[in-house]
This record gives sequence, structure tokens and C-alpha cells, in this order.
Amino acid sequence: MGFAAIFVPNFLVQAVVRAEAELRLRERALALIEGAPPVWSVVAVNEAAARAGVQFGMTKSQVEQFCRIEIRHRSRGQERAAHAALLDLGWSVSPRIEDTAPDMIVVDLAGLNSLLGTDEEIAKRMMQRALEMGLSVNVAVTPAIDVAILAARGFLGLTVIATGEEAKRLGRLPVEVLSPSIEIFETLETWGIRTCEALTALPVLQLSERLGQEGVRLHELARGESVRSLVLAEPEIHFEEEMELEDAVEELEPLSFLLARMLGQLCARLNARALAACAIRVRFELDAAYSADAPGKRSSLRSVDFREKPPAKIYERVLTLPVAMLDSKTLLNLLRLHLQGDPPSAPILRIMLAADAARPRVSQGELYLPSSPDPERLELTMARLANLVGDANAGSPELMDTHRPDDFRMRRFVAPGSGPGIGRANRSKRQRAMHGKDGTAGNEPSENAFRVYRPAVAASVELQEGCPVRVSFRGMLGEVVAASGPWRSSGDWWREDAWHNDEWDLEILFHPGQRGLYRFFYDAIRQDWFVRGMYD
Repeated sequence: MGFAAIFVPNFLVQAVVRAEAELRLRERALALIEGAPPVWSVVAVNEAAARAGVQFGMTKSQVEQFCRIEIRHRSRGQERAAHAALLDLGWSVSPRIEDTAPDMIVVDLAGLNSLLGTDEEIAKRMMQRALEMGLSVNVAVTPAIDVAILAARGFLGLTVIATGEEAKRLGRLPVEVLSPSIEIFETLETWGIRTCEALTALPVLQLSERLGQEGVRLHELARGESVRSLVLAEPEIHFEEEMELEDAVEELEPLSFLLARMLGQLCARLNARALAACAIRVRFELDAAYSADAPGKRSSLRSVDFREKPPAKIYERVLTLPVAMLDSKTLLNLLRLHLQGDPPSAPILRIMLAADAARPRVSQGELYLPSSPDPERLELTMARLANLVGDANAGSPELMDTHRPDDFRMRRFVAPGSGPGIGRANRSKRQRAMHGKDGTAGNEPSENAFRVYRPAVAASVELQEGCPVRVSFRGMLGEVVAASGPWRSSGDWWREDAWHNDEWDLEILFHPGQRGLYRFFYDAIRQDWFVRGMYD
């Protein structure tokens, strides 16, 4: 056909319902209000509220007189998120889309039939994907752009209009779908012109004399003869969801319920673009007037006394992921652990989540190697450990670029095989272990390892002519068989934890007949001997 127009009916209401799915499940009447307090007026209602008698322009106090009417404030942030989800829906099918309006996009279907099937099948796929994103849409497939836009606004569900049927199918639509100006709409109403078919029956020349060029344009649109090019939208790699709360959230459980919904929406948008999340950015707007001394106002998100410092207005954190993920449940568990370890200091008024996009992880298992742990589950396990023992005590040790003995830091643990080229390196290492240099079976050459004692073990050392000859530590007594050293090192004299050590490598014969290779050092600052570790 050519083009598919995707329209979101009652966009303002759907943007709010998308963030509060229980409103749709309960089919409650909903009215959106906007304005400056105390003068709030209704700007949008759903079908249930319209049937109950709620009308545009009513004040909040008037709406409150109705029974079982949900009242929400219009949310610009949720509307931006819904519009971004609509764009992601279009880009999930075609790289050529037009950002027509906040509630409308047009997708170019040219060249997609061999990949995705017929135009009708593509349209059904987009409607299903829209439901996964929390949007209920109308889709119209026609050869012309403007005809598709009018059909999507005027007909419910899926509409397919073939070439030559434009005027007949559009004739049943009211003239409101043409979006005329208020003056022209009132004039047409006075003439009794209420449908597109009645408008096309008017002579164009007389219509031009009375309504001008806008009347000619409306006449052309009603006949389905308007032709124009697609105004392409530039794709953006930006995924953000926002929710403004009616009541501040203090507990972790209700907050997790909201985060689960928002993460599900983020993952649905990422999946539509064949992407995954490599980082989750969290931004909370907190209640600056919160006081922990007020009765019933202590939040279970934090167990410390809030009187230590005034609550911050903004809470921002970044959850960095070792591999790109698309599982909303795993992301929720990681985010929960992150918030438990570093909770906000006051109730939350607004939630903003953003995802840094990356290509999904693609890995291939090795035939002769055991499978490595699943990165998502491993990251969840590491997060739980860090929540128990602290971030500085869970991870992989990394030596620092310094001369200080045993100076290291903890970095994020990454399972072997999760990076590029790891599988090939492991396979080559295994092949070297199975075959010698000449191709025959053999063993990999052994390497010495040094086992560090943390903290260093106190020892007693007997010297003869400045060289250790007898040692004792941990209840063991031994004779020094061979000694190498000393190696003197010192540094950081300007700090309180400066060091000045003389190190020795000692081969020790214990009683009865046990040998071991250890590294001892004499701490000149503390003036005592210690065992740094042993060689395996």
C-alpha cells in the first residue's frame, strides 16, 4: 500500500493510564485536570467518565461531586514518555517514519513486505507491540499519507484502504477529522455540512470564493487526493520513563511496584529497537518538607536517623551493568538491592528512570569447556553480597600502580568468557594443556603462586650476622635452610601510613621434616617481624 498511520486515541488519558495500569484493569472513570490551584479544570476524560456526565471545563470541585471518579493531574512527563514509546514503535518496523503529532506517527512500509509479510500483517504486529508498550492505537494503511492520517483518526482498530477507494471510505467520516479552523467549522455547521461526503459534493470554485484556500484544501483532503512527501524524523537513542505521584511514596514495596511497571515499559521500548540496557539511571524528586520527627512519618527505606542532615531534594543514582540486559525482573531486583544499600532520605514525589542503550549480549558456548554462570544471575548474586558486606568488600581485587606492598582495590567482578575473545583464549590455553610444543600430549608448565596473609602474621625471627636463621609463627618453629634478601622498600613518608620494610624470602625446615617457602619482612616503623605470605 505505501504508508501506515498510527494514532493514539485520547492521548492525554492513555499517557496517564499507561503509567497506572490498574486504571485500565478496573475500567474506572478517569478525569484529567490542569491549571493553577485552586482553579483546576478538566482537560480530558475517558469513556466511563464521559458516560457518567463529566465534561470538559468542569472544575475539580464539580468532578468530586460524582461518585467513583478517579481524578489525576495532567502529566507532561508521561506524555513525553508515551510519545517516545510511539516513535520507538515506528522505528521497530521501519527506519522511515514521520513524527506527525504527539498522538500520531506515519510509517513508510515500502520494501518491508519481503521481510515482515503483507501490509495488514505488519499493521497487526504494530498494534500488538503497541499494547505491550501500554498503548491502544488505531492503524490505517493507505497509498497516501494524508488519507492514512484521516483514516487512523476516524476509524477504530485496523483499517486498510485500497487505491481508488479513498473518497468512498473517507466520505463517512465527520468533518472534524479534517481539523478545520473554528470559523470554518462553524460555517460548515451552519451550512449543514457534517461529513466528508457532503463536503466533497460542494463545487470547488464556490467553496474557494467563500472559504478561501483552506476550504479548497479541506475539499481535497475529503476526496483523498492530497499528495505530499514524508517528513522524516531523526531517530534518537534515548529511553526515559517518568511518573509523577499523587501521594508521596515512603515504603520500599509500593515503590518496587511502580519501578516494576516503569522498567517493563523501558524494556519493551528497548526490545522494539533491538537494544538492551547497559545502565539504569534513577532520579527521584523528594519531599523537601519531610520531617522524620513527625508521627507516622518514618520511612522504611532508611533505618538511620534523618536528623543527621536535612533531606536532599533530588536523589540520583546510576546502576551500571556488566553486560547489557533486557530482563525487567532482574533489573528490578538489582535496583531494589541498590536502594536498600543507599536509600533516599525522604518520601518520593516523582520517579524518573532512564536506560543507556547498547547492543544485546551475544555469546556462544564452548564445546570442551564448562558453561560459565549466567551474567544476569551472577550480577544479582554479587549485588546481594555487596548489600550484605558492602561494595568495597565484594568483587575482584586489582593491584594498584604503586610500590606500596599489597596495595589493591576492589573492582566489579566479571565472569570469564563474558568479554570478546575470551572463548578463543580459553580454547587455546586448553589446547596447550592437552598437547605439548611438538603436538604430543603433555601438561601445562606449572607456575608459582603467592598466598598473601591479610593481615600480616606476627613472627619471631632469630638473626645471625644479620641473616635470619630461626623463625617461629603461628605456634610453628623452623630452621632457615636458604635465605634471599633483604630487599628494602619505603615510601609515602608524608602520610600517617608510611612504610619502611626489609623483605626476605626464606626456605624453612619445620619439625618434623616439613618444608615451606615464605616471605618475611621487618617493619622498621613498628620494629617487628611479620610474615607476608607463602609460595604455593
